[in-house]
Amino acid sequence: MNSIKSINILVDNDSWILPYTDLLVDWAEKQGFTVNYCRSQDNLVTADVSFYLGCTKIVKPQKLALSFLNLVVHESDLPKGKGFAPVAWQILEGKKTIPVCLIEALENVDSGRIWLKDIIELSGHELCDEWRELQGQATIRVCQNFLNKYPELSPQSQLGEESFYFRRTPSDSELNPDKTIAEQFDLLRVVDNERYPAYVTLNGRKYYIKISECHE
Repeated sequence: MNSIKSINILVDNDSWILPYTDLLVDWAEKQGFTVNYCRSQDNLVTADVSFYLGCTKIVKPQKLALSFLNLVVHESDLPKGKGFAPVAWQILEGKKTIPVCLIEALENVDSGRIWLKDIIELSGHELCDEWRELQGQATIRVCQNFLNKYPELSPQSQLGEESFYFRRTPSDSELNPDKTIAEQFDLLRVVDNERYPAYVTLNGRKYYIKISECHE
């Protein structure tokens, strides 16, 4: 019998993940869970499980103590690929199968035990909005599977050599004018046209380059 009754779901910023967490909240409430959906860790309440999705701030220890289990989603083959923007970095590495791990949230970021795994399968043409949709769907799916299968699940410790991805900055969206579009297509796939668009610097001037698929 599932012992989980109450859930916190926290998104602490105006993340692209919000429409997907809205779907998760709606699903969980229909399943009979009591859901506290909040946008600040100050609004967390005592609960059986807390999901921290798309969060940018480390949750304070006293807030983690409010829940029996604290869980985050991280898209890499942990302990490899800890850190920031793992999907974007792996696309730049040419990967098409990206692991999705549901892990315990600890003070030591991305180091918790792995409760469940899923995958994102890419074809190699998906632009930012498209692979984010797959990422959002995988996020919902792994959380739903946890709630459906707990307490029969057994978490596994992370094993192996760890590696880290750095936070992406606007400068990571710069194109090289001496390279072809084909050579830089994966970079165009990971840029956000509005928040951090691709750009090129020529003759002392900076030019933004935005990409979208033609559906004619």
